[in-house]
Amino acid sequence: MGLFTKDIETMNDLFVHQLKDIYYAEKRILKALPDMIEKATNPELKQGFQTHLRETEGQIQRLEQVFRQHGVEPEAVKCPAIDGIIDETDDIAGDVDDKQVLDAALVAAGQAVEHYEISRYGTLVTWAKLLGRDDCAALLHQNLEEEKATDEKLTMLAKSHINAMAAE
Repeated sequence: MGLFTKDIETMNDLFVHQLKDIYYAEKRILKALPDMIEKATNPELKQGFQTHLRETEGQIQRLEQVFRQHGVEPEAVKCPAIDGIIDETDDIAGDVDDKQVLDAALVAAGQAVEHYEISRYGTLVTWAKLLGRDDCAALLHQNLEEEKATDEKLTMLAKSHINAMAAE
């Protein structure tokens, strides 16, 4: 089902479609994070990715709860946006030999993922409230806050030392 197909006729249809999109994205991220952990050389970055791996597992569980609360079976629809971000990360990471530059690239890739997720969750929280689903909005808001916190941690790592080390 594409975003602008006849399958999406109501705001509820759009909400469910975006739920399926972020569900796919989270599952794809869950598969990509172990590789990012393995490639990261900075201990704080490695730990941050490990923490976010555990958070992503919880986010997937919350999404499944949102599906159930909304009366829909959890299902993923292919998300070309997250596929592109992760594929780009794989391409860049494969081309970088300098470990400090690789860490900077991984931070940037992580932030691209986080920004995508923040935009999706922000929208879903708003739509859930419009649909009278404050229960769903509360769970989605938890995911949103975790994504924002991860982005802030990545920014702090980049600004405090990872980018400077890569530039040396």
